[in-house]
Formats: sequence, structure tokens, C-alpha cells
Amino acid sequence: MKVSMTNGTLNYLAKLDKQHPDAHLLFMQDQDKTVAYYEGENSIFEEGREYEIVDSVGSLQPKGYVVMNNIPVADEGRPVFEDRFKNRAGNVENMEGFQAIRILRPVKGNTYVVLTQWRNAQDFEDWKNSQSFEQAHKNSGPKHEKKPSFIDGEAYITKYQMLQLEE
Repeated sequence: MKVSMTNGTLNYLAKLDKQHPDAHLLFMQDQDKTVAYYEGENSIFEEGREYEIVDSVGSLQPKGYVVMNNIPVADEGRPVFEDRFKNRAGNVENMEGFQAIRILRPVKGNTYVVLTQWRNAQDFEDWKNSQSFEQAHKNSGPKHEKKPSFIDGEAYITKYQMLQLEE
């Protein structure tokens, strides 16, 4: 399964939604950016970012709060990075408010996306402040001084609120 994402104005993305009514596009927005998200075998976006799903749990919902951890990974480190996620303890799935997770391998470039969806921002903050989070990130988390060798640059986080388009 593949994932495609594209950015644009709300008006532009709404037109894409009308052009592809069977695609079940999901929309998310932060203060100045709107993203259309699509899961399927072929991209429907002319200019989009494409990913392969390495691992997934849960179904993405039209309502919720999305956090994307964008992690640059060196080519030689991809197998190690993916293996860590495939063999993770699964603590996040048991957290209150958890809805879904996607581990996304870029088709082009080196920046993986670890996308989690939560019922709301507070549920994400509760996860971030939990013992489970500390356990999951003990070897490579935000408090870890030395980054793992497979990391190929600074990771960054983007946060979005799911958005439902008016009919």
C-alpha cells in the first residue's frame, strides 16, 4: 500500500476531492498549511510526496489530531530504522486517544514520516509525557544526546488538525 500527500490551499484541495470522489481523501491543517492525504496503490496527485507503508496500526479517522515526525534516514540505515519500528513494543497503540500510526518510507528522498493520529492534542501530550513514551524512545528519543548512526540530519515534527470539507 502506498501513501500520497500534497499541500495546497483549501480551495485547491477541495477541487481535488471533487475530481476524485471515490478516493476517500483525508484533509489536515495547521495554521498556514493544508495537506491532502491518500492511501492507495497509485497517486492521484500531480505534485505530491509518495511513500510506501512500512507498518500500520488502526484506521485514520476524518476527525482527530495528527503528528508527523519527519526523520531523515541514511540509505544504509534504512533497514535498521525500519526494523526498529516493525519490532517496537507497541506501547503507543495502548494509549488513551490513540487512533492510528503509519510508518512511511519515502519513494524519493530520505525523510521517513512516522504519522500518529490521536483523538485530540491532549491525548498526544499525555503520550509524550508518559512512561511508555520514555521507554519507546530510550535509545533515540528527543532527550537522547547521541543520535543513532542511521539518522541523516535533524528530525522535525509537524502537527495538524483533521479537517472535514463542507459538502
